Amino acid sequence: MLVGIISDTHGHLPRAAYFELADCDHIIHAGDIGGIEILEELRTLAPVTAVLGNNDIPEYGDSVGRYAAETIGDVRFLITHTPSGLQRALSGRTSALAPGDPAPWAAVHGHTHVPRIEHGAEAFPARMLVCPGSPVRPRGGSMPCVAKLTIEDGAVRDARIVELRL
Repeated sequence: MLVGIISDTHGHLPRAAYFELADCDHIIHAGDIGGIEILEELRTLAPVTAVLGNNDIPEYGDSVGRYAAETIGDVRFLITHTPSGLQRALSGRTSALAPGDPAPWAAVHGHTHVPRIEHGAEAFPARMLVCPGSPVRPRGGSMPCVAKLTIEDGAVRDARIVELRL
């Protein structure tokens, strides 16, 4: 199973991002969506799990909140927009995870526009921390990008940042 992760589209979904996510079985949008049409377009490719970013208004309905805990291909994901929100959720200071819930395999955030994939102490208590960067407003010297995770037998087997050629 292939999971595409995108964030910080701010109302623009470049064709290169759309085409890069076309082979995905599920898509995660980690906030700052910028309009319902972005989610509608992504849903033409695969099911979408999305969260609100600091620039989003609650126009997306009840299915899009500040946090999402989703199991995709037997891998638990915790998704929110900001790194600080993710840390609050992982430490149990929000309702994103219920008491006794297992730690997610992958914790996903956006907001920084700087792509990264971390393992070990940087991701704890998750096994992996993913920020896909931004396909429209990259920062920190990065290129426009998305992330892709390959899930097999209930585990993330490969995680990579994919630079987009616009």
